[in-house]
Amino acid sequence: MTENVVPLFKNPTTSPDGPPAEAAAPVAVLSVVATPPARPVPLWVRTGRTARTLATHERTRMAAGVVVRHGSYVLGGTRVVAKRAWDGRTAARYERMIRAAEAAGNYEAAADWEQRGAAFREARHRRRMDLITSPERLAKNAAYGTGGTIGGLLVIGIALAIATKDPADVVTPLMALVDLIHFLVVFVTVMWGPLVAVGPWVALAGVWAVGRHRQAAPNWALPATARSSDGEPITPSIVVKALRDLGIAPLRNAIKEMGDAGASMLGPITIAGCGIEVDVTLPSGVSTVEVQQRRRKLAENLSRHEHEVFITIPLAARTVRLWVADSGALDEPIGPSPLVTDDTMTADYTKGKAPWGQDLRGDAAALSLYQRHLLITGLSNQGKTVALRSLALWLALDKSVQFLLGDLKGVGDWNMFDGLAHVLIQGPTDEHVVQVVEMVEGAVDEMNRRIQAPPGTTFPPLIVLVDEAQVAFMCPAKDEEKRPYGGARATSRYFMAVRKIHNQGRAVNVLMWQGTQDPTNENLPKLVREGAHTRASLALGTESQARMALGDKAVDGGAAPNLLRPGLDQGTLVLASSGITIPAGQSSITVRTHYIDDDAATAITDRAKALRDGITTLTVIEHGEERDPLADIATVLGDTARVLTADVLKRLSVLSEDAYGSWTPGDLKRVLEDAGAEPYKSDGRMVVGRERVQRALTNRTEDGSASAQI
Repeated sequence: MTENVVPLFKNPTTSPDGPPAEAAAPVAVLSVVATPPARPVPLWVRTGRTARTLATHERTRMAAGVVVRHGSYVLGGTRVVAKRAWDGRTAARYERMIRAAEAAGNYEAAADWEQRGAAFREARHRRRMDLITSPERLAKNAAYGTGGTIGGLLVIGIALAIATKDPADVVTPLMALVDLIHFLVVFVTVMWGPLVAVGPWVALAGVWAVGRHRQAAPNWALPATARSSDGEPITPSIVVKALRDLGIAPLRNAIKEMGDAGASMLGPITIAGCGIEVDVTLPSGVSTVEVQQRRRKLAENLSRHEHEVFITIPLAARTVRLWVADSGALDEPIGPSPLVTDDTMTADYTKGKAPWGQDLRGDAAALSLYQRHLLITGLSNQGKTVALRSLALWLALDKSVQFLLGDLKGVGDWNMFDGLAHVLIQGPTDEHVVQVVEMVEGAVDEMNRRIQAPPGTTFPPLIVLVDEAQVAFMCPAKDEEKRPYGGARATSRYFMAVRKIHNQGRAVNVLMWQGTQDPTNENLPKLVREGAHTRASLALGTESQARMALGDKAVDGGAAPNLLRPGLDQGTLVLASSGITIPAGQSSITVRTHYIDDDAATAITDRAKALRDGITTLTVIEHGEERDPLADIATVLGDTARVLTADVLKRLSVLSEDAYGSWTPGDLKRVLEDAGAEPYKSDGRMVVGRERVQRALTNRTEDGSASAQI
């Protein structure tokens, strides 16, 4: 026990020279603190710590890896050599090939291998029968050979003796043969011991080399250079090994039984864009769904990321089509859009296709928009608006196409369509939703007017585009009759207007395009999403959302937008449409869309505006108030010198459905004649002249008698 002396009180008057004379030094009070001796660590604890340190040391792990690796090389090489020997001595190879052919349903090949196996067994039987009679033949041959050899040597000896005149040379050749035999016996006797000692080690080195070549060791025990295969080219053996290690027992067993180690399952490996493509015919008992559900594991087995492997179902039964990208290739940009690089490009709504991007093969992905309703969905900030706008920009280069645009995000993504679209409403509020709903309902009235036109009448394409459509479906506002603007019921004005266009608009070129986020049954009703002919989806969160976006058929066929990487695969979408070329047997295609920024989009719309006479874009749809028909006619004419009376009626209806929705050509003619700006014929068709209307407005009396108020 040790004692620590600690002063509890100090004398404040104490100085280095001693206590002052007037004050007596107080008595120091000491405290003795006992420190208990350290308890010895038990031997078993110290032994355990040492053992644990040794077991977890880096050198120990390295040594264990070396031992396991090289031991596995020997065992694996022995197994391979033994299997080769067994295959060479038995008909096991033929049996495996027969089972593989039967599993693949190729009974003709199975019969051929059966014939080869029978021939092998017959030849083996002949060899065995020959072995039974071989001792007798060997004895006879040895006797004949020995007698002949001795006789020949004696003849040579006699000739030698005659030549040398020495009778002893008769046996000289025979003795030379005896000496040779003696030398060989001595040589074998001397070398036999080293050969016996070295032989097993040579055999061991041989099987070790075979095992090392086959990498017959656990993955954790392999050296880093052997485990790393990033960017490794895809070969048939790599594909078969990746399939074998998927964890599907029937597939693994079938590959083991195949005489060609599974190579017969694979079709040709072909270069496909920035990757390769191969068809895999699965053996009996293995479902294509089982392989699809293990996409991530298959990708990792191929040394790829999950997004770099796509699994689709072609026409052939029990077949999956694998597309495997080159490492990192999908993270590289695909280049600018032809709309940006070719300032002479125009569009053709009827026969042309919009240049949208590239498919995974690297081929141009072009989409036909002719009489097809469109739906694009995806999570926020994945490129949905840019992808939708790219299609509208191409179609704007066809001067016959008309646009009614509603952007319920309202951040200016569609500003460049001001002066190009007849209606452009931008904003996220309920008031903006009301405006968009009335715009869509105006398109329904135009559709009904077209349907009632005489047979054979042709109509220009009218694109009704609503971006962020989920805002309209979720809007709680109601009109004066308590009818909701949003919702997914038959009382919803937006829902019913969209459904009407989906049902009949295609026949008269009135098309509904919608972009929406995060599809659910609440913000994207089933009847609306199933009414779109072209359905595309960017990255989504769940498979159920993918089914809502693309449909069950596309998802069951391999479409998986939910496996795209949010934030990393921006602009990459999965598309199901008859308007794009999809490989035979597939129900969808993955497209990497071109990115067109706002400045480039503005340049494209400027080219589109130059193709037109001039359009006055309405940003607010007025209703329920007194209007000046002549002034409204001047507004819808804009800067155009003359406009067909039918188009004037349509623009007036868009401007105010309540005021002009029921107007007929007679009503328009009456107002213009009263104002002295009556319509006239141009090229055989009735038109309204902007100059006449402006002059009538200028000449109106101050009391407004020339403008009937409604």
